Amino acid sequence: MSSRLIEMNLPRFPLLKDGEVRELIKKAQEGDRLARDRLVNCNLKLVFNLVKRFQNRGCDLEDLFQIGCIGLIKAIDKFDLNYDVRFSTYAVPMIVGEIRRFLRDDNPVKISRSLKETAFKVQLAREKLTGKIGREPTVGELAEDMGIDREEVVAAMEAAQAPASIYEVLHQDDGDPIYLLDQLKDESVSDAPWLDRLAVKELLRNLPERDRQILIWRFFEDRTQADIAARLGLSQVQISRLERQALKKIRDLLKPAAGDENN
Repeated sequence: MSSRLIEMNLPRFPLLKDGEVRELIKKAQEGDRLARDRLVNCNLKLVFNLVKRFQNRGCDLEDLFQIGCIGLIKAIDKFDLNYDVRFSTYAVPMIVGEIRRFLRDDNPVKISRSLKETAFKVQLAREKLTGKIGREPTVGELAEDMGIDREEVVAAMEAAQAPASIYEVLHQDDGDPIYLLDQLKDESVSDAPWLDRLAVKELLRNLPERDRQILIWRFFEDRTQADIAARLGLSQVQISRLERQALKKIRDLLKPAAGDENN
């Protein structure tokens, strides 16, 4: 369990008897805020235990705890005292439903509800098998346990992954970060219009051979820094540094021309 949730220091309140719960719900629904607060406080442990089901879902568990508390309050407001049902029986699906809605709506990449449900079932199956066999289960083992195709398991697992930013730092050395963007390559792009507009082909002639070749590979042939590093027998960090230095030289070469235009 996340230490952050443990460190929340949930207040200790006594468990309420069913009669006490129903009496407090009646008062809360009539507008008694103290009765509602007592109901919420005495059911925080219930929310806490339900939130633990949603570990490793890409969200801060403290945030999910707050969402779960919202579901608890909705359960208090909507509970029908005319039915012979325990409040906890009614509250659990309300709390879980609120958390699931938040996870569904908070995802920046929209995927189908059925795929999300499969992803949730895969997560439950993974936790069960991990406890049973003492290691992370394979895709095949998950598929066999759930009775679905391996492709469905893979699709569900991929859907549950949070999207990465192209500006995520993969490595940093001496102040020169390597971004995920530097690892990407688009085979359909063969030129760089913005470089053409700046007459870089002319400016490249003023650069050392290695710097010129690095920029040609990067911006005219759209090669990755890793690819260029392998070609030159250098590390990607060194290529990243050389690329930045070469671009700075080009900017410096452009400064006098920009000054002449303003005259």
